[in-house]
Amino acid sequence: MSQKVRVRFAPSPTGPLHIGGVRTALFNYLFAKKHEGDFVLRIEDTDQTRYVEGAEDYIVEALNWLNIPYDEGPGKEGDAGPYRQSERKGLYREYADKLLASGNAYYAFDTAEELAEKRAEHEAQKETFIYNWHNREELNNSLALSEEETKQKIESGEPYVIRFKALENEELDLQDEIRGEIQVNTKVLDDKV
Repeated sequence: MSQKVRVRFAPSPTGPLHIGGVRTALFNYLFAKKHEGDFVLRIEDTDQTRYVEGAEDYIVEALNWLNIPYDEGPGKEGDAGPYRQSERKGLYREYADKLLASGNAYYAFDTAEELAEKRAEHEAQKETFIYNWHNREELNNSLALSEEETKQKIESGEPYVIRFKALENEELDLQDEIRGEIQVNTKVLDDKV
């Protein structure tokens, strides 16, 4: 038995809905409706430094004006809510803790300035800075720090992110719906926040 098709559109409320977002929303909406499925709107508002007051309302108004109505989302609650990423932090924390406990994630305390400096150093050498297996143990994170130092930073309220610990230099064979079978070497992937 096949499951009902459910697609989501997850714009950031950082300003007006741009044409690329409209295109994505339209394709997702048309795909869902073709398969008698649901089109879900989930607001990606976790980066509060870029949040623009009124942008979420503008996104909803734009979708309605374009006649791309969503089936579930803010104001149209369903079983998969909440529909703002910031309201799902408890759920995400639960899984982040599991990743940390299993060794598949780690705490990173690098400041924006430290990372900008690393990027500039690499650019000066005509290289791209990638935060992953080849340098993560030299950066400001729980893999390079002692357990006590990490605990002290967290307890003192030092800002941090949790990064996935990507595999070290492995070839992944993946099945892509559009491109078919593809290979990706993890050396080009960064440890995502």
